[in-house]
Amino acid sequence: MMKKYLQSWFLVAAATLLVTVANAQNPLITNQFTADPSARVFNGRVYVYPSHDIKAAPGRGRAGWFVMEDYHVFSSGNLTDWTDHGMIVSQTTVPWADPASYSMWAPDCIARNGKYYFYFPTTTKPQTAGGRGRFAIGVAVADKPTGPFKIQPEPIKGVLGIDPNVFIDDDGQAYLYWSQGNIFAAKLKANMLEIEGEVQTLTDLPVKGLKEGPYMYKHKGTYYLTYPHVENKIERLEYATSKSPLGPFKFTGVIMDENPTGCWTNHHSIIEYQGQHYLFYHSSDLSPNFDKNRSIRADSLFFNAGGTIKKVIPTLRGVGLTQALSKIQIDRYSEKGDNATVKFIDTAKVFEGWKTNLPATKNGWIRYNSVNFGKVKNVTVRVWSGQGGTLEIRDAAATGNLIAKVKVPKGASWREVTVPVSSIKQGVHHLVIAAKNSAVEVDWISFR
Repeated sequence: MMKKYLQSWFLVAAATLLVTVANAQNPLITNQFTADPSARVFNGRVYVYPSHDIKAAPGRGRAGWFVMEDYHVFSSGNLTDWTDHGMIVSQTTVPWADPASYSMWAPDCIARNGKYYFYFPTTTKPQTAGGRGRFAIGVAVADKPTGPFKIQPEPIKGVLGIDPNVFIDDDGQAYLYWSQGNIFAAKLKANMLEIEGEVQTLTDLPVKGLKEGPYMYKHKGTYYLTYPHVENKIERLEYATSKSPLGPFKFTGVIMDENPTGCWTNHHSIIEYQGQHYLFYHSSDLSPNFDKNRSIRADSLFFNAGGTIKKVIPTLRGVGLTQALSKIQIDRYSEKGDNATVKFIDTAKVFEGWKTNLPATKNGWIRYNSVNFGKVKNVTVRVWSGQGGTLEIRDAAATGNLIAKVKVPKGASWREVTVPVSSIKQGVHHLVIAAKNSAVEVDWISFR
């Protein structure tokens, strides 16, 4: 038994060496489904610990429901280029977990005294034959944010539930928050593995509808208890404030309204990075017809002068500068004309992403903000046009400077066309892309 456990643990450790890079705006990760992002800043870099949605299959989870068997960790130094450091914990490597539960829901990670503590919920092994386990919260500890993580042999005693969140106050006291019908909180001992004292139910919150996914954030002396809440039919993100990490709390407002796509859940975290606050959350971008396969996002968050949070409006463009040398996915646009449309390149292969259809009409343009230019000579565009057409790329400044004109040959398949750049100064520019003569479909553009 121990040999099997150690073999599994080393597989997890080895998985952290499998590093891949994903370039994205919103959603942040486009090569797999991700949800419930816990974002943290460690050593000047942003790390995100999401849950990992997968599709159900015979003997692999429950059809039509959430199916989650492991966790990955992603990191970025610019909020645009994300590195997947591989799997860090799996349901098959947790000694106390049901290895067939597929219930590894929203996690969290925190740093303390040179160690990294990863908190995760999952279902325990059944106590009796034919019985069912209960949701408990486990801890895995590592010397680095990416692991390898050593899983503790037992879950946290006295804690039953999901969606763990850990907050360390200015005085060094750590608190654990979680949910299971209500939102609960308890102090953590200095070892970060056990609770200290009584579990408290945080009752000063809306009574109607489901509340879950607590995330505590402190800003200018005020404690912000943030959480998803079903006020109507699906979850929106709300917050309550207090002068104490354990309350009493006062409901203060809504951070983000219900998702217009109808995605039933939302789950979030808040960080400050390089002087700007960000909200990490999820939607169903890569699975619009099935909201149990979700994708994580990020948008800027702002506090009003009085300490309230300005409501965050979800965007496709997201955050971070896009480098001109990268593949610029203009379908993650900042604004577009009414006649421009965005669709999946292949609905059977959603991880291939989206394409932009630009008709040769007045309102057939699309704008993509915040592209960082150095010296460039050429632009390559992955395009196709059934009739053949011309694509114009302009600076979105008032002058509308023409950066490049791309003649797209007539054809029925994708091709890459490279043309010289007319002129573009170094620095950050917003781009406007439009078609002339005939409709053009665009996958991406990239400067060289």
